[in-house]
Amino acid sequence: MNKEIFLVDTSVWVNFFKGIETESSKFLISNLNNIIIATCPTIVQEMLQGVTSNVSERIVKSHFDNLTKLHEDAYDMAVKAAELYRDLRTKGVTIRKPNDCLIAIYAMSNKLTLLHDDRDFQFIAQHSSLKVMSFHE
Repeated sequence: MNKEIFLVDTSVWVNFFKGIETESSKFLISNLNNIIIATCPTIVQEMLQGVTSNVSERIVKSHFDNLTKLHEDAYDMAVKAAELYRDLRTKGVTIRKPNDCLIAIYAMSNKLTLLHDDRDFQFIAQHSSLKVMSFHE
């Protein structure tokens, strides 16, 4: 049986590490052994820049070291993310954090479902091929 691969956004990881229960963080906790979890450089950077101590940094880094790492050409991904951002703007959708477009591009380029707790990804999914885990239809 093939396990589904999910790209897990920073918004879920923050809740996961803080013990905040959301539908996404509960899904992650209850499926840790049933899915493959992927990450990308943007998510790792966001997580590590948010830690407040060396101990927290080591814990987070060791956790992320064990995830499936998405390796793409950084320049190519940046260009695609900028194109996505501009395309969304022409459709009247402004994404609050441009890094979300980069994370979305990693998910779309690898045909992965994105697990998130950030409403901007819902907007991106409505106007692109981004697949998201949605708990509210």
